[in-house]
Amino acid sequence: MFNRFMLIVVFVPLAVILIALAVANRDPVAFTLDPFNPGNPALTMTLPLFIFLFLALAIGMVVGSLATWVKQGRYRKLARQRGVEAENLRQAVSRAPAAPQGPALPKPTS
Repeated sequence: MFNRFMLIVVFVPLAVILIALAVANRDPVAFTLDPFNPGNPALTMTLPLFIFLFLALAIGMVVGSLATWVKQGRYRKLARQRGVEAENLRQAVSRAPAAPQGPALPKPTS
């Protein structure tokens, strides 16, 4: 149910906006990597503006994902360490002799 909600409320309007953006920005623009000689054809690409916008969006998503992954590294490491510790404790409990099931009662004297 939540996936359908996300699809309808978030992704459908986002797709409509991105399609409208792509249609509105079809004109070719020059993107140059040389700030000192902007006319250098070896370092200049001419593509529709929406392609540059989508590339910037994709690069931002990748960089953000990597930053999040790096930031959460200590929590993943801690989870791995605790998982190993829990597995070691499980193995130690399975190897330990079984304890009596109740309090030891004194034997009746006759």
